[in-house]
Amino acid sequence: MSAYVIRRYHPGDELALARIMRAAIEGIGPRGYSPQQVIAWAGRTHSAQRYIERAGQGDSVILALDESGEPVAYSLVEPDGHVDHLYCDPAHAGNGLGKRLLAEIDVIARELRLPRLYTEASELARPVFERCGYAVLERRDFAIDGVPIHNYAMKKPMARQEQAVTASPATIR
Repeated sequence: MSAYVIRRYHPGDELALARIMRAAIEGIGPRGYSPQQVIAWAGRTHSAQRYIERAGQGDSVILALDESGEPVAYSLVEPDGHVDHLYCDPAHAGNGLGKRLLAEIDVIARELRLPRLYTEASELARPVFERCGYAVLERRDFAIDGVPIHNYAMKKPMARQEQAVTASPATIR
């Protein structure tokens, strides 16, 4: 396994993020969705400008970089705890990047003192979210441009901040 670096968004990452999203949908999407569903989903990809706007709105973007420093995966979380994106370049899928990105999302959630994280995970991302502590609330069936598709509403409660407790020496073991 290559050594990946996890870091937060820097201006100039936008084109790579747009490329990763499209590559993931078109390259990994067919493992769980029909060709028509993949085409409809890929039609909703973000432009590079949209990532600049999202970062300016306060959304946090976390990237995984390969050994050459090239972005190969990313996740995006909104200030209210909505994990809106989790995408990986197909050439780097299966290397634990989803788990590492979601662990960094947990760090952000703790920094923001969020009570929970939530998402709408694709058929393909659902197992990654489940391994990271998210629970399925329901399957969501909907349409994109008239094409039926589905995902899963999922939620992960964040541990409440521990209250400082004063213990007497007799209770410490």
